[in-house]
Formats: sequence, C-alpha cells, structure tokens
Amino acid sequence: MTTPEPEETPVIETVGEDVVENIGDNFAETTEVDVEDAPQEFAPIPSGRAVQTVGRRKEAIVRVRLTSGSGGFKLNGKALEDYFPNKVHQQIVKEPLVLVERAEGFDVHANLNGGGPSGQAGALRMAIARALIELDADDRPALKKAGMLTRDPREKERKKYGLKKARKAPQYSKR
Repeated sequence: MTTPEPEETPVIETVGEDVVENIGDNFAETTEVDVEDAPQEFAPIPSGRAVQTVGRRKEAIVRVRLTSGSGGFKLNGKALEDYFPNKVHQQIVKEPLVLVERAEGFDVHANLNGGGPSGQAGALRMAIARALIELDADDRPALKKAGMLTRDPREKERKKYGLKKARKAPQYSKR
C-alpha cells in the first residue's frame, strides 16, 4: 500500500503592497492591495454637527460642546468675561483656538464643575483642544506639541496628622 503524498498548500506572503502566493519555488503575483481603498480611521464630521468632549484638571471636570459659529463662549450660562474675569484665565481658555487659527469659527458651550478658576480654565482648554482634533485630525501635532492634550496629573496632596497642612509643621517652641 502506498500512501498519497500530501499536496503542497499555498502560503500567502505580503511583500510591500503586493500579495504573493508561494507555491514551492514558483512565485506568482495574484493581486495588488491599493492603500487608498483601505477604510479611513477618522471619518469627517459634518460641519453643522456639534462635537462633545471632556477635559479634566485638578478637581475640575468640564464638558464642552463645540459648534460652528462666530466665536462666542457660554460657560454655565455666562459669557467668558463674566465667568473668568481674570485675563490670564481667558487667555488660557482661548489658547487652542488661537493656535489653530480658528478663534472666530466656533461657538463654545461648556458645563464646568468642581475645582477652582485655575483648574476649570485648564480643563476647559483641554476639552476645546480635544474637540478641535475631532473636527480636524491635522491639528493634532500642533496641539500636542503645545501640551494641550496631556492631562496635568498634579493633584492636591493630602493633609498629614500632626501637621497644619500637607507638609507645613507647627511652629517650634523652645520653651
């Protein structure tokens, strides 16, 4: 009795953009893979649709809705100048829009909770930067380089027993 020899199964290899079948020593090209026909990772968002994102810093949490408009801010129902009277905080909030040169192209509606003015301004800046990336992925390198997409991990240190604050000790008294 003779046993039949097993058939050689073709092995498919990928070389660059070409798909090649390896059958023994014979190489035969079968199809070319077109890179442009591959599905896109980021689908374009229609310009009339709002984009919603979240930003966090310290104890502050900010939810932002970015819509196309004339550059207005509505923060917990107030204007930017009323909510953040400090010019430094106003500048921090507008920074991502100014960086990508679209300060007048979008309206920002935000719900701010927790923390203080500085934490809320930083969280709002991060949320606006994230929303801009969802609208146009080409803005990501500039915003990333400016540090607007990195969450600031610094938190308030807890108070320790025997101390007045986290590290401040009571005044030493010799007598």
